[in-house]
Amino acid sequence: MNICWEHAVTELQIDRLGHLGDGMALHDGKPVFVPFALPGETVTVSGSGEHLTLETVLSPSPDRIAPACGHYGICGGCVLQHLAPAPYAAFKRQLVIDALADRGLTPEVAPAVLVPAGSRRRATFAGLMAGSRPLVGFNERGSHRLVTIEACPVLLPNLIDAEPALLQLTGRFQPRKGAIDLTVTATDTGFDLSVRGVAARDIERLRFGLIELAASHDLARLSVMGEVIVERRPPTVSMDGVAVVLPPGGFLQASRAAEEAMAGLVVAAVGKAKRVADLFSGVGTFALRLARTADVLAVEGDAPAVAALDKAARGMTGRHRITAERRDLSRRPMVEKELEKIDAVVFDPPRAGAREQSEWLAKSKVPTVVAVSCNPATLARDLRILVDGGYAIESVTPVDQFLWSNHVEAVAVLRR
Repeated sequence: MNICWEHAVTELQIDRLGHLGDGMALHDGKPVFVPFALPGETVTVSGSGEHLTLETVLSPSPDRIAPACGHYGICGGCVLQHLAPAPYAAFKRQLVIDALADRGLTPEVAPAVLVPAGSRRRATFAGLMAGSRPLVGFNERGSHRLVTIEACPVLLPNLIDAEPALLQLTGRFQPRKGAIDLTVTATDTGFDLSVRGVAARDIERLRFGLIELAASHDLARLSVMGEVIVERRPPTVSMDGVAVVLPPGGFLQASRAAEEAMAGLVVAAVGKAKRVADLFSGVGTFALRLARTADVLAVEGDAPAVAALDKAARGMTGRHRITAERRDLSRRPMVEKELEKIDAVVFDPPRAGAREQSEWLAKSKVPTVVAVSCNPATLARDLRILVDGGYAIESVTPVDQFLWSNHVEAVAVLRR
């Protein structure tokens, strides 16, 4: 389809929100999408193709509110700050409902658990050179241009305090072919900063200067391309009272509030199970909590994450045993025989989901399975496999830790 409105302004009636958060309208019986438009609004648009530019809102929806951020509409990080809280929460829930329905699944889906603004503890900034001047920020919507950020209502306020260090790092590396990635994590012991997109020769050339930079900005750790340049203090996060030293660039739930909400759902679902397998366990988000009442087999493909969990487990007291095992579950899933003595399985895979592991779980007799996912589409696929294997979906709870985006987590509980 190629609707050509590049030199014209056209009036449309917005019917609903698409799954990317854009307003959807029908034109000549075909869907078109308008960023920042809401259901029930009459708008004027320009542009061509399926994705158009909002020009004017002629009749605003009663659900339209003022955005929380002055960068909104330019910065590409948020798509739904203009939507009131109640319909926003309903949209997140509907994302999960629609994904499940696409697989023929119609369980009751609970209201979405929302995390507060200003709670995201990790962010990846882009750094590039504008002539001789370093710039740090987020990409504009649909563009590689950079938006410099003075404040961000999604992030923990102190993450913006890392900007001077990010600017200096960008200036040191002088990227000329695109931007470098600068990931900042606010840990209990200070900023953990990881740099990606630089050449190995630059690391060696700048090593001593980078060590000095980390000291001058009091960074807990500075890593470049996965190599630790300097660790002045172990970058530690507390998970249910257990100190975990994060591996460089390792996975961490974006928000502590979301982590605690999801972990609460997982622990409640597992209940009194005594032998639990935590698959795709990461650094122990669930395993450390489950060990309060159960022996836990924690399986993860990333070696540094396994090492971090093993070290944390060795230092904990008053909990059951955690056995941390390195294993690529997409290539070598736990099979039916290995699952015979397991009372409950928890899995939290990457966005691609856990198809192979779900197929083996469907053949098993494990009484309880708890599926955690950041991708409703692959979650629905995996749940379909489990339901076809004899499981019943007891509950599904969306958890919105990706505030004002079109992404949502979900926790699904299944019983044999």
